[in-house]
Amino acid sequence: MADTAARTMIRTQGRRAYASFGSRPSAGKRHPLVATAMVLPLAALLTVVFGGWEAVVTQASSVGVMLGR
Repeated sequence: MADTAARTMIRTQGRRAYASFGSRPSAGKRHPLVATAMVLPLAALLTVVFGGWEAVVTQASSVGVMLGR
């Protein structure tokens, strides 16, 4: 228990080093459109690789039937 203060100081110093060089991106600062642009190619790849397109069409069809369209 007595060593917790020393470990906290070491961790805090590491964070300051990142902040001074600016190499660590800040959490929560990414624009939602940028995040979407990063995720969509991977989502499309996984959809094609695992055959998820048929599942999406089936679900959309089921929802359409439930809504009466």
